[in-house]
Amino acid sequence: MAERLVAGAESRAEIEEQRVELARRIAAHVHGEGPVTTALPGLSLSRRTAPSECFCTTYEPELVVFAQGEKRIGVGGTTHLCDGYSFLLTSVELPVESQIIGASPSEPYLALVLKLEMPLVREILSQDEFLTPEAAFGVRGMAVGKTPVELFRACSRLLDLLDAPQDIPFLGSLLQREILYRLLRSPLGRHLRAIATLGEQSNRTAKAVGWLKVNFAKPLRVEELASIAQMGVSTLHHHFRSLTAMSPLQYQKRLRLHAARAHMLSNGLDAASAAFQVGYESASQFNREYSRFFGQPPMRDIKARRQASA
Repeated sequence: MAERLVAGAESRAEIEEQRVELARRIAAHVHGEGPVTTALPGLSLSRRTAPSECFCTTYEPELVVFAQGEKRIGVGGTTHLCDGYSFLLTSVELPVESQIIGASPSEPYLALVLKLEMPLVREILSQDEFLTPEAAFGVRGMAVGKTPVELFRACSRLLDLLDAPQDIPFLGSLLQREILYRLLRSPLGRHLRAIATLGEQSNRTAKAVGWLKVNFAKPLRVEELASIAQMGVSTLHHHFRSLTAMSPLQYQKRLRLHAARAHMLSNGLDAASAAFQVGYESASQFNREYSRFFGQPPMRDIKARRQASA
C-alpha cells in the first residue's frame, strides 16, 4: 500500500510560495551532499542531488518537512511517498527502509529534520485549549500529512535564526514551541498527543518500544515486555502492531539486522561475529533472515555497499 499527499487546490498558490521559500532557505545553508547538523539543537538539514539506493535506518521521534524532491519511506507493510508538500511525523523509534527517488542537480532533494522533545510536547498539551481529550485509538508511530502554510512559515523563521546565531538561545526555543503547537493542531496531532500523554495506551506501548530498542540483543520475553507496558500479552500485541506496523518479534528482528549490518560496515566484523553481537544464537538463522530482509547474503551485501560508496 502506498500513500501520497499533495497540496490542496484551495490554497495551492500560497502553499507553493511558502514551499519555495523554505527550499531556498535550506539550500542556502547546505551546499554539499547529505544531512548536516546546525547550530540549533535538534535541527538538521538534508540535500541530495541524485536519487539514492534503498537503505535501512531508524527514525527517532522527529518531524521531517520536505521542501523539494521525493522520498519513499517504508515501515511494516506501508510505503509513504513524500514530496515537497508533505511532512512526516514519527512519534516512536521505528526501523524503516528509506530511498530518495526524486533529486537532481537542478532540483535537489531538500528537507528539514527536527527532533521532538516529549517533555516540551507534554508542557504544551497542559495548556487549556488541549485539555479536552481527543480520540487516539489505533494511531500509528509514523504518519504523513499535507504541510500547512503555518508550518512552512514557522520552519522558515526557525531557519532565519541560523543567520542570527546570537538570537538562538532565546528565540530558538520559542520557535520550536510554535512548530510543536502547529503539529498538535494539525490533523496528525493525535499521533503525537497519544504518545506524549501519560496513561494513554499508545504511551504505554511506546515504553515497550523504547525498552526493546535498547535491549534488542536480549532474548525477547513477551510477558516481560507486557509488564513494562502494564498490559496483557494479547493487548500489547494488538497495540504494538497498531503503533509500529510490526509485531514485537518483527521489530526486534529488524533492529538486530540493522545493527548487524552497521557492525559489519563500520567495525569490519564478519557475519558470524556480527550475528552473535546483536543477539543471534545461530549464524545460519542470521544468514537466512539477513538474506531474506536485505536481498542477499551478509558479506555479499556488505561488499556491494562498500563498492557503491567507494
